[in-house]
Amino acid sequence: MADNGHEHGHPHGHGAASDEASLAEMLELDAEVLHGYVAEVTAWVDGHAGERMSGRILDLGCGTGVGTFALLRRSGDAEVVAVDGSTYMLERLREKARGLGVEKRVRAVQADLDEAWPDFGAVDVVWTSAFMHHLADPDAALRKLFGTLRPGGLLVVIEIDGFPRFLPGSVGPGLEERCHAALAEINAQRMPHMGDDWGARLSGAGFVIEEERTFSVELQAPLPEAAGRYAQASLGRLRPRLEGMLSSEDLATLDTLLDPDRPESLLRRDDLSVRARRFAWAARRP
Repeated sequence: MADNGHEHGHPHGHGAASDEASLAEMLELDAEVLHGYVAEVTAWVDGHAGERMSGRILDLGCGTGVGTFALLRRSGDAEVVAVDGSTYMLERLREKARGLGVEKRVRAVQADLDEAWPDFGAVDVVWTSAFMHHLADPDAALRKLFGTLRPGGLLVVIEIDGFPRFLPGSVGPGLEERCHAALAEINAQRMPHMGDDWGARLSGAGFVIEEERTFSVELQAPLPEAAGRYAQASLGRLRPRLEGMLSSEDLATLDTLLDPDRPESLLRRDDLSVRARRFAWAARRP
């Protein structure tokens, strides 16, 4: 559901497979720890979609299917077309669908939406979480989604403002803020549409915006059991990108936090929190 830097491409090789496995773990830990947010945001979607939640739903950038299955739980009749560029992610999604007994209600489609759009057929609801900023031409994508939605259909765009925050300010001190600043610098080059005004883009594509909303998450101790593993997975994925971006002292502190055998490990700390924001737009095709 949230990607925190998820690449929606076509990676190759052993290293890429390992990277996708770690990303899949992080996405599923995100959903487990932020289960309250998942329930809140899908209830919000349900409120806007109404009877259309029982129709055909398109999940763009579905990852392992966190959004797919959360939306299916809102309706016993809905069918989801789940789209991602990753073979690995879609296989995980298919396995989960079989395990939940909903494989007949889920159609997994592999596609690089910067290259060519498959014919998804007409849909009633489009859900896209932490994906639109990855596209090279999001305006063209929104125009295609306008044509894919039935008249009166609902488009929900969820975007993020980066990694969640986990650490107290005393660690480093201020280490996590420097990590976020470095990541923002990296993302400005790699994902220039992150942080865009999606309301303006939606209106420009012909949609009528029904609501813009910010979902704020702030979890304090006692945290869910998976929170330490979530912090470990998230900061562990960030660590390789920070070479040359942070001081040697900061990198050493980060390595200590990521070392499961150290007493300061993220997996052993009792002073973590989970803080995140998600930005949401519900827009209608007239």
